[in-house]
Amino acid sequence: MSAHSALGPPEPSGSSLRAQGSRPRPRGVVDPRLLESVREAIMADAGPVTPSRVAAAVQATGKLLGTGGALAAVDSISAELNGLGPLQTLTRDPAVTDIFVNGPDSVWLDRGSGLEKAPVAFSGEAQIRALAARLVAAGGRRLDDSSPCVDVRLEGGYRVHAVLPPISTAGTLLSVRIRRQSVFTMAELRDNGMFGTFVQDVLERLVERRLSFLISGATGSGKTTLLATLLGLCRPGERLVLIEDASELNPVHPHVVSLESRHGNLEGGGAIDLGELVRQSLRMRPDRLIVGECRGGEVRELLTAMNTGHTGGGGTIHANTAAAVPARLTALGSLAGMGQDAVRLQVASAIDAVVHVARSRHGRQVACIGVMADDGTGLSVSAALEVLDGFIRPGPAWPQLAARLGLDPSLPADASVPPGTSIPRGTGSPAPGRIPR
Repeated sequence: MSAHSALGPPEPSGSSLRAQGSRPRPRGVVDPRLLESVREAIMADAGPVTPSRVAAAVQATGKLLGTGGALAAVDSISAELNGLGPLQTLTRDPAVTDIFVNGPDSVWLDRGSGLEKAPVAFSGEAQIRALAARLVAAGGRRLDDSSPCVDVRLEGGYRVHAVLPPISTAGTLLSVRIRRQSVFTMAELRDNGMFGTFVQDVLERLVERRLSFLISGATGSGKTTLLATLLGLCRPGERLVLIEDASELNPVHPHVVSLESRHGNLEGGGAIDLGELVRQSLRMRPDRLIVGECRGGEVRELLTAMNTGHTGGGGTIHANTAAAVPARLTALGSLAGMGQDAVRLQVASAIDAVVHVARSRHGRQVACIGVMADDGTGLSVSAALEVLDGFIRPGPAWPQLAARLGLDPSLPADASVPPGTSIPRGTGSPAPGRIPR
């Protein structure tokens, strides 16, 4: 049994099996007696919990585990004391972006193609709650009956959200989002099906021409992934200031400054919200100002910055479609005390484009690129390019966007539309056929 695949000592037999009611220990569950013995030995001396100290403590117990069993025990006990416990082994798969714990035998993961049942389990509700409390404490906050819902960011790129009963009716809930250190290139996103060569060219020109944009989509649709990749296209001489509620963006760029909001202490003091960070960032001479996710009143400061010379910035926003972004911005603006007319005027001059990403049966894809429009009475997003079932269809705003990007408004022959699609005047008449999005 290898240390990579095993999370606990070999399945017990004989009298130890009978003592456990002949029930095999679930994968991912450490022998409680071994764990407690090692924990006491480790905590008896001050110092970090290192693999060498755990290995020495395991050896000192005198248990005959064999070479493979000893390595597996060290691995799993280290995770219990200093990592994600039974979930640690799931993080070794670079495709895993999210892990969800709904109960001792209900652990799920997301590798980009929908949720899958994970082959790990907890011994019971107590182990889940203990892990949740330890992770939240490692993030500098407290999880208990007075604070039953907590979100923290941990070293290693983990963002952990925990909910305790009775807020959760099914026991302690854990949600772990994993921020990978590596960032996809545009070519890798294209090869993974997020877009094709033509859409890639459009996105790259959005950054090159310093258009301000928002990336919209649902949770887990790939907004942050796409934004981080696009920011990596900025010129090396530009200074990027990133503002986030929980740090997730890690663009490959030589000059990045990151600011993260701070929650209040137990008395409610010391909180620093995104709006304050946007105001502070304006004194840091940003060439690109990015708000990782627009979710509240900070939209007022972001729009103000974009309207005072800070072009080429933007961020992400939750929305079901590109057309829903104006209503979402209006709702967020109202949280900051802005009226509809104020939001309309600010957005119309601040946001140049909206890139909508969606999850389909084929994975995460750029579904629409639109242009913000103001008809004098309200905001709307006019579609420039739409992708549906593998076909690109130019929209009414394509000639306008193409002109701003320095592109020929006539789509190339390999970026065509399905037969029978009406082409807006001035966009040309490309030959029909399936396109690389």
